[in-house]
Amino acid sequence: MEILIPLAFFAMIAAIVVIPSWLKSQERQKLVETMRIALERGQPMPPELIDAMSSNVREPKLPPSPQRDLRTGIIWVGVSLGLVALGLIVGMEEPDASYWFVGFAAFPGFVGLAYVILGWLNRGKA
Repeated sequence: MEILIPLAFFAMIAAIVVIPSWLKSQERQKLVETMRIALERGQPMPPELIDAMSSNVREPKLPPSPQRDLRTGIIWVGVSLGLVALGLIVGMEEPDASYWFVGFAAFPGFVGLAYVILGWLNRGKA
């Protein structure tokens, strides 16, 4: 019974990775089936559709901007503050645990701080 918690944790991580790729493959299969039916009925295939099917199409990345850096930094700092709050709450019951949470919260906190500084330094360049 004790093995279920770590097993569920790793199953959750695997599901987060596997399910989106499985859904994407299902969508591709439906598209290929639609193309096959259209070809059987004599419908011409536009070259743009064939190019889109043969390439790995990804959404275009937006160019970096100071506002995006600032938003990302605030989110990371919020995650860090949430971990600190969790550490303080857990620290009421187990005092040594709060040090672990605060130490772990330092990583997203410093990443967020770096993004905020980048957004602040580049604010006139947009």
